[in-house]
Amino acid sequence: MPELATTGAAANPIAKVLVIDDSAVARGLMTRWVDEDPDLALVGAAVDGEQGLKKAEELRPDLIVLDVEMPKMDGLAALPLLLKAVPGCKVVMASTLTRRGGEVTIRALSMGAADYAPKPQAGRLAGAEEFRRDLLSKLKALAPRPIPPVPTARDIPSTPAPAIRTIAPAPAAPSTPVRKAFAPTAQPPASRGAVARHTVRPEIIAIGSSTGGPQALRDVVAAFGTDIRVPIVVAQHMPALFTKILAEHLSKASSLRCKEAEDGERLVAGNLYIAPGDFHLTVRKDAAGFYAVLDQTPPINFCRPAVDPLFQSVTEVTGGKALGIILTGMGHDGREGSRILRSAGGTILAQDEATSVVWGMPGAVAAAGLADEILPLNRIGSSIVQRAKNGM
Repeated sequence: MPELATTGAAANPIAKVLVIDDSAVARGLMTRWVDEDPDLALVGAAVDGEQGLKKAEELRPDLIVLDVEMPKMDGLAALPLLLKAVPGCKVVMASTLTRRGGEVTIRALSMGAADYAPKPQAGRLAGAEEFRRDLLSKLKALAPRPIPPVPTARDIPSTPAPAIRTIAPAPAAPSTPVRKAFAPTAQPPASRGAVARHTVRPEIIAIGSSTGGPQALRDVVAAFGTDIRVPIVVAQHMPALFTKILAEHLSKASSLRCKEAEDGERLVAGNLYIAPGDFHLTVRKDAAGFYAVLDQTPPINFCRPAVDPLFQSVTEVTGGKALGIILTGMGHDGREGSRILRSAGGTILAQDEATSVVWGMPGAVAAAGLADEILPLNRIGSSIVQRAKNGM
């Protein structure tokens, strides 16, 4: 393969990028996209993991885009070698939106990959504007000096959507709810005086996460025993199919039953429910207890599923007797939902910067003064267990 000639478009780049992909079409598109971006510097490309490892050792990139299926040495085999060869380098897996792609992606994240960018299947790459936006935004978020992410095309609603929604009173039986526009709380609780904190056991635990979230969730649930006697609901920014696979992997890592939430499904204590990719998850309550509601209303904070509506709904059905956790992720999704939950007396935990892959979401919550505790990842699971047993 001839040496890659770059255009020099990046005058003052924030990160050096190496692309490893055996597909000439995919490799050509990704190298062009990176090379044309003024914030990124393309330093090289490789056709397989073996060649990519040599180039990584030579070029010392800050970021690597790594294909999953390649000859000689595939992405899973190359990943640990790349991380060892270039300490501190962040790897973004480029995998197709298939069951196989999802399985490998979750494994790669557990092995140290920082994030992933689902790419269209062969033959659909030429017009893959969404893939381009997603890949570039994630590379920039993972760069040594992060810059604001670029929203993907599918994330931009045709009409402005409210940041969060008010949920109508529950009907007699589970059904699709009617919602009306809701203006988020303008000021943090501290500006309106002290808010009474609940000391009872939370009725629901809600978790929000994005970039770096799958592995963070795995570490958190691994600390759970059989003493979590309330439902756990999760909004993880992930595409459809991948969330189902993530739930399966979380079940294997913990004593909990973890699954994708289903519309109208009753929420059982000790079970963990993940919002399916491309659906918002909210919680409703009737005489029989809590149940899940899924919808495809416009993205919020450029995300679907989003954390804000989940946290707001949990606040409304519990009266604030809930525990919210914001894990690693880019952007600020979860900040307004945390504000609402905390203003009702709920408790918010945020992952600290040192252990976050990207300190966007937890950092936004911390900066707004909404976190009751800011904890390293290895202490979050035990803190949740303690609060679930003894109250908040």
